[in-house]
Amino acid sequence: MELILSIAIGVMTACGVWLILRPRTYQVIIGLSLLSYSVNLFIFGVGGVKTNVPPLLGEGTATRALADPVPQALVLTAIVIGFATTALFLVVLLASRGLTGTDHVDGRSDRK
Repeated sequence: MELILSIAIGVMTACGVWLILRPRTYQVIIGLSLLSYSVNLFIFGVGGVKTNVPPLLGEGTATRALADPVPQALVLTAIVIGFATTALFLVVLLASRGLTGTDHVDGRSDRK
């Protein structure tokens, strides 16, 4: 399970970095979102990937067998912050496109 999670984190990070390096602002925003999702998966994986383990403490359950709830809470908080940041970026994108008439990161248009 850890191998699949590591591969998913690596692929999402690589795609996010590739999209951030693109010239259009919408692609940059999607790249930032992919990077934030990969960081969320990384933080979630730090908490421990456990299978066939009860989620609550019982009489005979050892505490070391449980997943750490702090990274899960951090990921939930990061999802909300990432959603708000993406919404803000999209509003700035629309305002920038309205003012400059182009959606290039450097403000240049395709026409020469």
